[in-house]
Amino acid sequence: MAKNTYTDIDLQKVQELSKDPGAALVDVRETWEFEEFNEGGINIPLAEIREKRDWLIPYQTIIVICTNGVRSKVAAMDYCRVPEWVGKQIFHVKGGIIEAE
Repeated sequence: MAKNTYTDIDLQKVQELSKDPGAALVDVRETWEFEEFNEGGINIPLAEIREKRDWLIPYQTIIVICTNGVRSKVAAMDYCRVPEWVGKQIFHVKGGIIEAE
């Protein structure tokens, strides 16, 4: 059985990739963190990534981000385990948002 893997990227690459209409930037921080500051995209807190997975079905490219890369890595690994998503490209923002500041 094929297994998906994610690719680590930096914030510069995010801006490039998110221009594609088939790409979704998923911020897995808590809602209050997202409201305080974000790089755009969809806010799906880490605790809700499984129940809100349907939101991402239309996208071919999924970019996961958080504050420092810890929560987003968990989410990226989880998304790699979705059997129907083997064809999707999954990216993880290494170092998260704080790397950008």
